[in-house]
Amino acid sequence: MKILLATQKPFSSVAVNQLKEIAKAEHELVLLEKYKEQSSLEEAVKDVDALIVRSDKVTADVINAAANLKIVVRAGAGYDNVDIQSCSAKNIVVMNTPGQNSNAVAELSLGLMIYLVRNTFLPGTGSELKGKKLGIHAYGNVGKLVAGLAKGFGMEVSAFDPFVADSVLLADGVTPLKSAGELYSGNDIISINIPAIPSTIKSINKDIFDNLKSNVILINTARKEIIDEVDLLNAMRKNHGIKYGTDVMPDCHEKMKEFGTRYFSTPKKMGAETEEANINAAVAALNQIIDYFKTGNEKFRVNR
Repeated sequence: MKILLATQKPFSSVAVNQLKEIAKAEHELVLLEKYKEQSSLEEAVKDVDALIVRSDKVTADVINAAANLKIVVRAGAGYDNVDIQSCSAKNIVVMNTPGQNSNAVAELSLGLMIYLVRNTFLPGTGSELKGKKLGIHAYGNVGKLVAGLAKGFGMEVSAFDPFVADSVLLADGVTPLKSAGELYSGNDIISINIPAIPSTIKSINKDIFDNLKSNVILINTARKEIIDEVDLLNAMRKNHGIKYGTDVMPDCHEKMKEFGTRYFSTPKKMGAETEEANINAAVAALNQIIDYFKTGNEKFRVNR
């Protein structure tokens, strides 16, 4: 089988070399790295059986150009960059690799908290994480790891996730909350980990912002689409204690600069940018493809 690794933001050389070693026995692995135009991806997929991507856009045009494509694996948890409907229409399996980048994202979350609580390391009196109340919005792979790291800093941790039983949270020493409103109004720092799906788009909005504490830090390592940016701007202008740290640069980035040290965005999404996460996600993606062709295993399939 011919497998295309298409990455505008390439994996580390160590990860790519491991993929080549794994694939060489039975499959042909071809690379498309640092490409500038979407048309390059459309051309590259024409004769491949499988596709591995990171944040690359797998659009309807890409799918229509792929005559032999049977499976797409997004090396990471989120898969909103893949046109699920177009894939399903052509009976193409779509998978993700949940958990492989989680530790890297969780560590970045804590790093952003420290950076903002210490006034972006500029002169002046900052604060400490110890004793602060941390609320985690969505207790999946990342949320669970954030909780563990935060408890190591001596933080009081609570979480809201309607899909996770209270008993699971309590077993981890995390206080379960009954609503997003309760989470955002009662904590000093919020770690936002929800996916971008129709029900969550712009769900962090005025209703939430109006009930924040006077001094609160919001950390977003999920997706920019979940934030209502107009409402965020208004809230930060009204409540001068709000700080916002994000790994997904908002569309209103230039306007957010007016808040100085109260705002920080990574220049590009950095959550999975560690060598360990590179290797974990890349190898998982390839192994899932190989297993699918060999046994039909669809464990991580996200479309039907």
